[in-house]
Amino acid sequence: MSRHPSYGKGGKGGKKRNVLKRYERIDVLRTLGKWKDGKNKRVTNLPKTPSVVS
Repeated sequence: MSRHPSYGKGGKGGKKRNVLKRYERIDVLRTLGKWKDGKNKRVTNLPKTPSVVS
């Protein structure tokens, strides 16, 4: 019996994601200079960030 093609391949972990996790957004804000560790304590209502920062 064969597997259905919708199951796909096993190595899908390297795919680019469009949505960042909360800690990833904070890291992006740090690199942009918009996040201060001692000052900013709220991790909700974070501003929108670009998904890739060079």
